[in-house]
Amino acid sequence: MFKNILIPTDGSELSEQAVRAGIDFAKSIGAKVTGFRAIDINPWAYGDYVPLDIYTPEQRMEQEAALSNRVLKVVADYAEVSGVLNDVHYARCILPFEGIIQAAEDKGCDLIFMASHGRRGWAGLLLGSETIKVLTHCKIPVLVYR
Repeated sequence: MFKNILIPTDGSELSEQAVRAGIDFAKSIGAKVTGFRAIDINPWAYGDYVPLDIYTPEQRMEQEAALSNRVLKVVADYAEVSGVLNDVHYARCILPFEGIIQAAEDKGCDLIFMASHGRRGWAGLLLGSETIKVLTHCKIPVLVYR
């Protein structure tokens, strides 16, 4: 059925749970996984509600690349221990949901397996939900882990 599953991750605890569940799912159906992290290049992006624009753009991109490598190593390590073929990739993008969809298309993924943080109220309104945006804009099937 599914042969290549994109697993986007932001490195959060919930996201890491989804990574493990996605890899376990891939193993059960004999699929490959592609780990992905979108680096939000929006200068007004917020991480834990703290502005990230206190660094130069170059410093921020270096930090984001290093973080991406650490986060994606979790994907690669768990996939290898589980015996699942894998690939990891990160990309800079202005809108993370578009980066996720683009990565799935570029890597030939036929399913996106991603976590939902379940933000509600003001946090959901202000921050939005990348999962909801992927669901509403993507033509590739999306499995939401909660």
